[in-house]
Amino acid sequence: MICAARPVASPPVTSSPRVIEAVVFDMDGVLVDSEPIWREVEGKIFAGVGIEVTDRDLLETMGVRVGDVVDRWHRRSPWDEPSREEVARSIVDGVADAIRREGAFNEESIRAIDYVDGLGLRLALASSSPMRLIRSVLSLGGLVDRFEVVLSAEDEDRGKPDPAVYLSAARELGILPERCLAVEDSINGVRSAKEAGMVCVAVPVSGVTDGFEGADLVLGSIVEFDERVWAGTRTVPARASSGR
Repeated sequence: MICAARPVASPPVTSSPRVIEAVVFDMDGVLVDSEPIWREVEGKIFAGVGIEVTDRDLLETMGVRVGDVVDRWHRRSPWDEPSREEVARSIVDGVADAIRREGAFNEESIRAIDYVDGLGLRLALASSSPMRLIRSVLSLGGLVDRFEVVLSAEDEDRGKPDPAVYLSAARELGILPERCLAVEDSINGVRSAKEAGMVCVAVPVSGVTDGFEGADLVLGSIVEFDERVWAGTRTVPARASSGR
């Protein structure tokens, strides 16, 4: 069981807490309870091309772009038809349909977004999912206008765990990565955010409890994303630090 709000890595000792100006949310597993859906759909689609993948296999690629996941399995066990692009598209279509059908949006994440917004911090989203799926999820949750910056790693040369999408988010916000706090649910996502230089809070909702040593703080659920985050990561929101 995941312990609530437990620091995983000791933040570097500094004379004062790091000031945070923006919070960058991941989507799958944070805003929407979609990780089990991804694994189920991927398992079925890969079985259709003759590849049997275990749950452990799918957990290892959690947070990775779907195209990269398909390429990985095609390199290991090549198939002729359908094309890799068609397989990736079928996976995304299946996930999108399941999310719409099951209404898997995490309502508690709206409270977390409201909390961040109430502090006067900037909001961004950086996801490995294709933009069409991101738009669908944001519409489902009524969050289309809540994020100042919305980015998909499909538009980067490399996806998570590479830091590209988080670096792009910081650049679009016009804020140093060191002054951003990322919220992630996967080990690959944590690696991406930390490599970008961001503080990272992990919310591992998939049942995976090991491997999050790189995160600055691990929460039991997104419900715990509140004032405890600042003490747990030795940071302070910019608004509070300026006394406004």
